[in-house]
Amino acid sequence: MTFDVLVNLFVVLFVVIDPIGLAPIFGALTRGGSAAYRRRMAVKAILLAAGILYLFAFSGDWLMRALGIGIPAFKIAGGLLLFLVAIDMVFARHSGLRSTTVREQEEARFKEDISVFPLAFPLLAGPGALTTVLLFVADTRGNYTAFGALLGVLAVVLLLAFLALMLAGHLMKLLGETGANVVDRLLGVILAALAVQFVLDGLSTALTGA
Repeated sequence: MTFDVLVNLFVVLFVVIDPIGLAPIFGALTRGGSAAYRRRMAVKAILLAAGILYLFAFSGDWLMRALGIGIPAFKIAGGLLLFLVAIDMVFARHSGLRSTTVREQEEARFKEDISVFPLAFPLLAGPGALTTVLLFVADTRGNYTAFGALLGVLAVVLLLAFLALMLAGHLMKLLGETGANVVDRLLGVILAALAVQFVLDGLSTALTGA
């Protein structure tokens, strides 16, 4: 796995998991809670999300083979899904792809333990993040060094997400809602370009048989 691919992996995972965008949501969900409660929710959510993402990383290749899904088809489908996530980011919208629905938010508001839902899933280990992991797992098929690098990059992004959750209050004071949306829009443009590249790569492989 080249340095460029590692950078692409980091950027896509960082954008899809979106630690900066998670900060205001986490702050709202834990408003009124003690520092110990916020820390406990953040730790549990990150560990659960890591478990889900790493499970997909280790079983994703087997799953695609079992379902008879080729890498080109998955790249095209995954690229389209990530493009929809990018559109949400550019227009500062919150759909079920990268956030919770209104009814899910209402349900979470009355729960004491928000670490499983909605933090771990769908906010941290949502459809976009799971798709990204599977896309890159497909590219590392048979290359254990590249697969290990993928696991390492995933760990770094989850660590950054944990730091964002722990510093949610400070981040919102620094950026504000408008600042967070501006960052999200910029990252959304980058993600859109990478998503289109996934689709083009998938089409190229399917048409040439390479």
